[in-house]
Amino acid sequence: MTKKNSVKMDFSESNPELSKVYLNNISEFTGYVFGQLALGKYKFGIGGYLEHRAIYKRSPVFATASAEFRNIHLGVDIWTVAESPIYAPLDGIVHSFQDNDSFGNYGPTIILEHLYKGKVFYSLYGHLKRSDLLELEKGMLIKKGIQFCHVGPYPENGDWPPHLHFQLMTDLLGNEGDFPGVCSINELEKFEIICPNPNQLLTCELL
Repeated sequence: MTKKNSVKMDFSESNPELSKVYLNNISEFTGYVFGQLALGKYKFGIGGYLEHRAIYKRSPVFATASAEFRNIHLGVDIWTVAESPIYAPLDGIVHSFQDNDSFGNYGPTIILEHLYKGKVFYSLYGHLKRSDLLELEKGMLIKKGIQFCHVGPYPENGDWPPHLHFQLMTDLLGNEGDFPGVCSINELEKFEIICPNPNQLLTCELL
């Protein structure tokens, strides 16, 4: 993944083009995403850490008990074709994994645990292929640069246009195989501390 084959994608409330897309129609949503990539002959669309997004209105999974809506993205998305291989950005072990299979959720998800300068942190990979979970075991070593999963197709990826959700966490808050990828405005201060900017690890080695 390089600057030449990648483009920043805007899914914020300020993008007027999104109002023309019926996001609950997965074919139309996917057509919009890959139409944007085709305009510049890009392979990857990248976005959007801490982006205030419009696209989460399509699923009730982003509502909260307090009636707040979760619309602030805590990771980075890499929009690209299904089946694209995903490589480990760092040495790690499999912390946990599961299929979060409700509409609009992550679908198949893997969390890796890493140790860097004596400190533990975690990376999350969401919207994967269901078959990626079959051979995994907790504690399995995943070496840097090893292909260990794929961008999943819809509907098994949570019913999204194909992409990888990539997120870093310093504290899993007791979660296994899942972690909030989106927060509400009132939760932002808390999650911005726990979820550092993953762009620091986005290099051509990732995809």
